[in-house]
Amino acid sequence: MEEHTKILLCEDDENLGALLREYLQAKGCDTDLQQDGEMGYRAFLKNKYDICILDVMMPKKDGLTLAQEIHQVNPDMPIIFLTAKTLRQDIFEGFKAGADDYMTKPFSMEELLYRIQAILRRVNSKKSDKDGIYQLGTLVFNSQKQTLTPADGEPIKLTTKENDLLALLCENANKILERNFALKSIWIDDNYFNARSMDVYITKLRKHLRSDPSVEIINIHGKGYKIIIPEAGANKA
Repeated sequence: MEEHTKILLCEDDENLGALLREYLQAKGCDTDLQQDGEMGYRAFLKNKYDICILDVMMPKKDGLTLAQEIHQVNPDMPIIFLTAKTLRQDIFEGFKAGADDYMTKPFSMEELLYRIQAILRRVNSKKSDKDGIYQLGTLVFNSQKQTLTPADGEPIKLTTKENDLLALLCENANKILERNFALKSIWIDDNYFNARSMDVYITKLRKHLRSDPSVEIINIHGKGYKIIIPEAGANKA
C-alpha cells in the first residue's frame, strides 16, 4: 500500500468501524472513520482522499446517496460499498451508484485490503499513462482524462468503471474481449453480480457511443464483447 494512502471510511457499526480503521492504519493507510453519511460528506469536502469505503445502510444519509454526492464533486473518486444486504437488486443499485467494488458482510479484512490495492493500482496506472488516446470514428476517447468527446459536442466524463472497460475494448479493437478476462481485470472476480454489473456498464457505453453509428459494441455469444471501430481509427490517435 502506498505510504500516504488516505481513506474515508464511513461505517455506523462502532465496533466494526474501529476494527477496520485499526487494521487499515496498521497496513499503512491514513484512515478517517465517520459514523453516518452526513459526517462522511462533510469530511469528504474538507479533506483529500484516495478512496472511499462506505457502508450502505447508515443513519442520516445512506451510502448510495453519499456516493452520488461524492461523485458530483469528484467523478473519479473510487468507492467500495460495505453492506449486510445480499439481494441482487441492492448490489445492482450499488454499481449503478458508481461503486468500484462491493463487499457483503461478514468479509475478510485482508480481502478488503487486496481490493483497495487493486483499485488504487488501476487508478495510479491511468495517472501515469502518457498515451491512452483513441480515435473511435468521429469520437475521441482519452483514457487518461476519462473523457469521450463527440466531433461536435462537449466531452462526456466517464466513470472509472466505464473508462476501464472502454480502454480494454479499445486495446482489443475489432477483436473479441473475453468476458472473464475483463471481469478479472476490472472487477477482480468473475462472479454473477460482477458479470451483471459489467452488462450495465456495456449498456452505458453503447449510449455514449451512439453519436457515431459506425462504432458499436457487439455481444459475442458465450465469449464476450467486441468494439467495432473503422480500421482508420482502430489505433491510438
